[in-house]
Amino acid sequence: MKVLVINAGSSSLKYQLYNMEDESVLASGRVERIGMDSSIVTHEPVDKPEVRTVDEILDHVSAVKKVLAALMHPEYGALKSMDEIQAVGHRVVHGGEVFKSSVLVTNEVKLEIRNLFDLAPLHNPAHMMGILAVETNMPNIPQVVVFDTAFHQTMPETSYLYPIPKVLYRRHKVRRYGFHGTSHQYVSEQAAEFLGAPLESLKIVSCHIGNGASCTAIKDGKSFDTSMGMTPLEGLMMGTRSGDLDPAIVPYVMNKEELTLNEVNSMLNKHSGMLAISGISSDMREVQEAIADGDRNAKLAFDMYTYRMRKYIGAYAAAMNGIDTLIFTAGVGENSAVLRKAVCEGLTFLGLELDETRNAERSKHARYISTDSSRIKVLVVPTNEELLIARDTYRIVQATV
Repeated sequence: MKVLVINAGSSSLKYQLYNMEDESVLASGRVERIGMDSSIVTHEPVDKPEVRTVDEILDHVSAVKKVLAALMHPEYGALKSMDEIQAVGHRVVHGGEVFKSSVLVTNEVKLEIRNLFDLAPLHNPAHMMGILAVETNMPNIPQVVVFDTAFHQTMPETSYLYPIPKVLYRRHKVRRYGFHGTSHQYVSEQAAEFLGAPLESLKIVSCHIGNGASCTAIKDGKSFDTSMGMTPLEGLMMGTRSGDLDPAIVPYVMNKEELTLNEVNSMLNKHSGMLAISGISSDMREVQEAIADGDRNAKLAFDMYTYRMRKYIGAYAAAMNGIDTLIFTAGVGENSAVLRKAVCEGLTFLGLELDETRNAERSKHARYISTDSSRIKVLVVPTNEELLIARDTYRIVQATV
């Protein structure tokens, strides 16, 4: 079976085509600047040169049409016919409390996703456009939606409820949902396989560290707590997001600076975090380069960033009454040995011993970076959210045949 995985944004669309017989990627790519007359389609076939074209793509229907044309191109395509695609899987950020697992797209499912627009106004409407665009271009293809929030639906009330009037939860579903669920699920499963241990026997803290960042406590194979909250703003300090802060800061700053709700929301999501403290960049690589040049603000930003990570890891160790596995994943987590060292050096009280030689190595596969005698096994596990989406899509569609 060949499965097309799509991640639709408001002005972009990413895709990967999988052969599920061996889970190999046949082609991947992205469409950027949807809605403009200078949209860019970048197609990356396996074992062939990248192809980039510029064209007018005014909506997601046209974007999917361009993707299919690239996949079936006689020179650089990966398919002879659209009929070779037997299912399409979509990433959807927010499933609320309704979706606890991946599901086949039906009219009822589409209605529920629309009902969740208020919880993810920047993401779910774009995902819906992707679903409808596939329906238009491939009307008979089964589609599956895989939710970022579904993995975290196992959290107990003590983890997901906020200590505010409960009527806000009953009326408006104000609660912790958590995100990056597909990544945390994938790397925890990979870690258990790598360790040769049942996932249900492990107490894991998974650190998905990219421009957006989150930590998840995984107990008995299930999400027990996670740092992101009702929105991705809560939790760790991130590239441009503030993470945790005193909520009273919001009305105080709004009053002092005469900010609107939209302005303060933009400040906390797009102009805070690493960018705000360093004054240089939200990119960890650029911040580390500035540190090497002696920039004090860059060093402060890095120290705050890693300090907050250690606090969450320590808190989750306490919440689970122990931790035996610590995972680093995503762009920064997989590639920054400096960050991993800074975080781990402050966790020696847990019995964690970092092997600096292992930590400095690079690999595309799961690996140890702790010593053989370390009580906590520290792993770097490359994430692959698209593959998890493809697997769920394949499993659900096969079950309906």
